[in-house]
Amino acid sequence: MSLAFRFTRRRAAAVVATLVLTCPLAACGGGGDQQDRGATGSGSGTHTQDVDLTVLAASSLTDVFEKAGAAYEKTRPGTEITFSFAGSQELAAQVRQGAPADVLVTADTRTMDGLKDETGKPVVVARNRLVIATLEGNPEKIAELRDLAGPAVKVVLASPEVPVGRYSRQILDAQGVTVRPVSEEPSVRAVLGKVELGEADAGLVYKTDAATATDKVDAVEIPDEQNALAQYPAATLKTSRHAEAADAFVRWLATAEAQKLFRDAGFQQP
Repeated sequence: MSLAFRFTRRRAAAVVATLVLTCPLAACGGGGDQQDRGATGSGSGTHTQDVDLTVLAASSLTDVFEKAGAAYEKTRPGTEITFSFAGSQELAAQVRQGAPADVLVTADTRTMDGLKDETGKPVVVARNRLVIATLEGNPEKIAELRDLAGPAVKVVLASPEVPVGRYSRQILDAQGVTVRPVSEEPSVRAVLGKVELGEADAGLVYKTDAATATDKVDAVEIPDEQNALAQYPAATLKTSRHAEAADAFVRWLATAEAQKLFRDAGFQQP
């Protein structure tokens, strides 16, 4: 799927994009001057009032963050987290347009660094690597990056503006492999979807994304010396109306509880 947003179990995350287009930041939601004042310094306490945090997150974090959100809410009555998932470049555009959100998590430090005037200090909370996703059974017998240059192989990549798209071209260029993709997609999940649907023979995706579709795709490992290391920084947005609660969630992402969820999903430690 190439949708910019994905619905979570809590509510439609696309509300973020709608709010950007329909009302100014200061006017959205009413009570714009209210701040959460009850978050503890450790990020593990309760709040003095109900808090609804909106987290803009890279699409490759979809599955792990839905579990992380449930775990976070369970021990913090009154806190609800709404996730909006999209390619990091789309999330950056939302921030620049004044999206009413509290936390940003991207799939690369480059995108986050470009928003340093809009965020607090970023913290890397996870790492990831790329694999070659192929149709189940790997009918084209793709074994390495060079096989993607075959004239009969249909390859799909993320667009160059997307972190996984940049990583893909970085590792292909380093190996001297020229690939002419049949399409360029706006997110890693869109690349995976093309392979799942049989619209491409292969695509470069994160290892964690391929792991969510093992019944539809195979994952061909890429040696570390030929691979790229993706980093996921998280930061509080300066426009957050719940700055203390947002800071607490960002800190929680580095705790042992959250890191176990990342490991279980196949991410590497920060």
